[in-house]
Amino acid sequence: MQEYVVNRPDGSAMERALEENPGNAAGAVLRLAWQAGLLRDEIQRLTWAQVDFLDQCLVLPDRRVPVGRELTDWLQALRDGRDRSQEAVVLSDRDHKPLTPQSISRLARGALDKQGQTGVRLIDLRHDFILRQLEEHDWQYVSRITGVEAAGLNVHFAGHLEKKKLSTRIRREASPRIDEFALWKLLRSEGSSPAGIALWLSWQVGLQLDEIVSLTWEQVQGDRLRLPGREVPLAGGARRALEELAKREGREGPVLTAPRSGLPYDRTRLSKLARAALVRAGLDDLTLRDLRVDCALRSGGEGRILSQVRQKGWTTRNEVCALLNVSWSAAYKRLKQLVGRGKLTQVGARYYLPGSVVPPEEQEAVLRDYLEKEGFAYRQDVARLLGIGPGQCRPLLQRLLARGVLAQDRQRYILNKEEAVPAGGGGEEREV
Repeated sequence: MQEYVVNRPDGSAMERALEENPGNAAGAVLRLAWQAGLLRDEIQRLTWAQVDFLDQCLVLPDRRVPVGRELTDWLQALRDGRDRSQEAVVLSDRDHKPLTPQSISRLARGALDKQGQTGVRLIDLRHDFILRQLEEHDWQYVSRITGVEAAGLNVHFAGHLEKKKLSTRIRREASPRIDEFALWKLLRSEGSSPAGIALWLSWQVGLQLDEIVSLTWEQVQGDRLRLPGREVPLAGGARRALEELAKREGREGPVLTAPRSGLPYDRTRLSKLARAALVRAGLDDLTLRDLRVDCALRSGGEGRILSQVRQKGWTTRNEVCALLNVSWSAAYKRLKQLVGRGKLTQVGARYYLPGSVVPPEEQEAVLRDYLEKEGFAYRQDVARLLGIGPGQCRPLLQRLLARGVLAQDRQRYILNKEEAVPAGGGGEEREV
């Protein structure tokens, strides 16, 4: 197996090469490879329809590549200087027609040799782009804009970095918020691919990765899956994806098999395929486990909780315990997950629909603005302003009084004219 060699170009030499090729085909090739990380075929096929000047990015079939202001301005100047009869971005200097891949390599070779970069290849310009991105950004971002999976980044590029290793673990303090629109778009694009099937079965059916890789067509029974010890319903999107896969590959043996070996996918490989698809879609902080947890939450009473909140205006942990007949800790976990996913907003011990109340972190600023305009407020005024109960205003008002932000005149609250202590964090949840 041929060694994966990375020959990084000299930055000063590259800048000179760009200066000496301000608006010709060689300059276009060098810029798109070194400043956007495009492959040779991507450079050849790039059209003006793929250049998004408004969002400053290149829209490729498998990814969006952000481009800096310098490259954006250069592309705009190149576009303005064309007669627009050709859609291709890179054209021959002689006949103004699209270049062949071999011509692109030849132009790059000539421009690099002129600057003494004889050991640097066109692909090395893309490699240098990837390494520069890894030096500034996390691996999820780099994987998304370059199309290189995490394993490839680690194997081929980590050794050229200062730390010599990329961490592919997701570190976060709160539960991820699932962008359902982006996820649906990804599921539609992946369809019945191995990654698509894994995503469908995790998010809509709640299957674990081991269950997915061991799933056979014999277990797929219409609108249900018969798993060892249990049966689970097969939702619409997942069912359609399996039906499409069955039409293409038949209904015998394992559901998911590797195209070359014909053997079932192992859990590591399938997990990487699904993870790469999520990263390409911009869902960097999601894993198959997150999708499975979301499925369990939705099937475990999410709709009933949200319906109760819509009817009453709010809910508490004790009320969710009674509603779902679950333990106090289970109710707390489900409510926290809904808050983490942006489905609910927590104020003290109560949970509201987003937009119906002022979030705790914004309450002080909203109250300050109100008092500056109105002069004073009663506690009932504060409750109406923030969208919460009068009793829930007491902790906030007491904190602001203690810090000197507010002063109290009988039942009225006014802004203290003296300098107040900087705002602190919110209080802990107390059951009321």
